[in-house]
Amino acid sequence: MPSSLLFIIASLIWGSTFWAITQQLGEVAPAVSVAYRFGLASLTLFVWCLLRKDKLGISWKLHKWLALQGFFTFSLSYLCTYSSEQYLVSALVAVLFSLMVIWSPITERIFFHKPLTWRIWGAAFVSITGVVLLFFPALKSNWEETHTGHDTHFLLGLGLALTATLASTFGNLVVVKVRQQNQNVLLTMAWAMAWGTLWVSLFVIITGQPWSLPVTVNYWLSLIYLSLFGSVIAFACYFTLIHRIGAQKTVFIGVITPIISVLLSIKLENYQPGWIEWLGMVFCLSGVVWALRGGRQ
Repeated sequence: MPSSLLFIIASLIWGSTFWAITQQLGEVAPAVSVAYRFGLASLTLFVWCLLRKDKLGISWKLHKWLALQGFFTFSLSYLCTYSSEQYLVSALVAVLFSLMVIWSPITERIFFHKPLTWRIWGAAFVSITGVVLLFFPALKSNWEETHTGHDTHFLLGLGLALTATLASTFGNLVVVKVRQQNQNVLLTMAWAMAWGTLWVSLFVIITGQPWSLPVTVNYWLSLIYLSLFGSVIAFACYFTLIHRIGAQKTVFIGVITPIISVLLSIKLENYQPGWIEWLGMVFCLSGVVWALRGGRQ
């Protein structure tokens, strides 16, 4: 499948997951929902690998990397993201996640000695500017609440969101190490998600959160969508892209997903963006196009 199509599929799916997540809020503890999501996704991947007659066993050496990937990508990142949105507006969380277009080239330079190019830096600056403009009204409102003393947990939420972005960035680095030892994307994803489910489950047990089962149809439908599409399909596209074009370019999916979310809000929630939000979309798209120009890293 062409890399451009993989990029589009991942962007469209993750841009739509914001609405699916809202169908789960309030009924089950967020951490429990994360465990259900990746537990179901992992089980689905294992069944698919069995149907393909893949050998599920892998070396303990590779398991160490997969456990680390599960911790960063499918555990710490999602736990911090869900927790941060209790204190921050989702718009600010989206802006902070766009910082991955900066974290990624820096960490790849440190750990893999990859060169830093002006194209990536320029595209990152344009893209982050676009995301800020896209959510400017919500960010302005949140800033005013913070400085009038109505929001006392702003720094906590900020720290959690930044931790989530860094966890996702380090998870991308681990994906590179995993792919060097095993080329089976679906099998390694299955084990990494299984490890992630284990880490999240341990967190739930330690914190004493109840393992309640959802009763509404909307929750179950959203869980299936988040597990199969938002986890299995989207992450398969994402990890394949990291192998093909490098993490520095792949993380620009995080710039497209807020645009998809806003466009869906226009359709589903009658949201009416102003000229500044439309300008933000133009900046976002310009940054992504600039970053993706050229061949493989």
